[in-house]
Amino acid sequence: MKLLRTIAASAMLTLAVSASYAEAWSLDSCINYAVTHNLDVRSAQFDRYKGDLSLTEAKDRFLPTLSASASQSWDFGRGLTAQNTYANRNTSALGWHVSFSLPLFQGLSALRQLRQAQANIHTLDLQVAYAKDEVTLGIMAYYLQVLYNSEILAVRREELRLSETQLRRQETLLEAGKVPEVDVLQAKAEVASGEVNVVNAENDYRLALVDLTRALELGDTDGFDIQTVDFDGDISLPPSADVVYRNALSNNNGILAARSAIGLADHAISVARSGYLPRLSLNAGIGSSYYTLSGSDNISFARQMRDNFSKSIGISLNVPIFDAFSTRNQVRQARAQRLSAELELERREMDLLKTIRQAYCQTEGARTRYQAGVVAVESAKAALDAMTEKYNYGRANATEWEQARSSYITTLSQQVQAKYEMILRSRIIGFYNREN
Repeated sequence: MKLLRTIAASAMLTLAVSASYAEAWSLDSCINYAVTHNLDVRSAQFDRYKGDLSLTEAKDRFLPTLSASASQSWDFGRGLTAQNTYANRNTSALGWHVSFSLPLFQGLSALRQLRQAQANIHTLDLQVAYAKDEVTLGIMAYYLQVLYNSEILAVRREELRLSETQLRRQETLLEAGKVPEVDVLQAKAEVASGEVNVVNAENDYRLALVDLTRALELGDTDGFDIQTVDFDGDISLPPSADVVYRNALSNNNGILAARSAIGLADHAISVARSGYLPRLSLNAGIGSSYYTLSGSDNISFARQMRDNFSKSIGISLNVPIFDAFSTRNQVRQARAQRLSAELELERREMDLLKTIRQAYCQTEGARTRYQAGVVAVESAKAALDAMTEKYNYGRANATEWEQARSSYITTLSQQVQAKYEMILRSRIIGFYNREN
């Protein structure tokens, strides 16, 4: 029922998506929408639902079983009579039986399976949280990629604007006979190159939007837009990557899920060992029958049912002596599964350490490049303004001005790249350093 409510809420939210396109999406709204609609998350949630069913099944193993049966048969033709002769007789027999069985001791398998199912619920909860974490990190990267491509597009448009301004200036100077025609042709080539760069940047921006909407499980990008992120020019980092790693070992859902899987494998070993223990159950039953013989005086139905009524009660003990090594093989398979879970935990820990150390180093490097880029952009802009003024007065040529323009655009692009790499890597560090 809980899963159905989740699916219904997801469907209602999907219907409201088209209306929400009227406003730009924030990073938080993208993450919240993605963790609700992502197929991997929904698959993990469905596995959690199946875990609830397994837990219910484990609890039901403690309950007794009650069953009823009835049979009706007819015999035709020759048959042996009470006088030890054969005669053509038709007979009819009706019988019913109700049986009851109560497990008294099941080799601890029911109790151990219940504990395993409860541990499985905990593991599945962590798997759902881990799937949401992976979606969150992915959406974060896609979101910032869109913003990065948006700013690069702005840089390319600025580059084109400067080239167009230079072309108009060159055409004016050509008319005045102050520059050769080759300078105008060179300026036109720069404008054409700038137009190509703008087209490529626009295409990269649209592709980044497509990647983001696809990660959000949205149908299209028409009318879809996102908000910028707050950035004051600097970020704070934990003392070291090892500090982040130690915190992540205690709080990261992927690591916690891998550890829980080892405990779940221990329960599986315990369940498998239950096959070595005997089983004891209480059995009881009641029943009766009715019989008719053609050509004879038959006792009435009610009296036969009363006279043939029977009751039974008993205890059955099943002691395993040799089961063709079935239990032994199940224990070995469970132990192998535990080794696999241990290797998975080790792999995740190594991957996490690598990711954190890499993100930490990249954040430090990006911060240094961004801070240097701020100064470089200011210097390159000042140099371009000074070169433009010199060029207007004829104290610089077109090649010198183009070099100054190219330097300004390059430093501006590098600053944008460093900015968004710093934002992304620092948010990754913050994500792993958080407390659950």
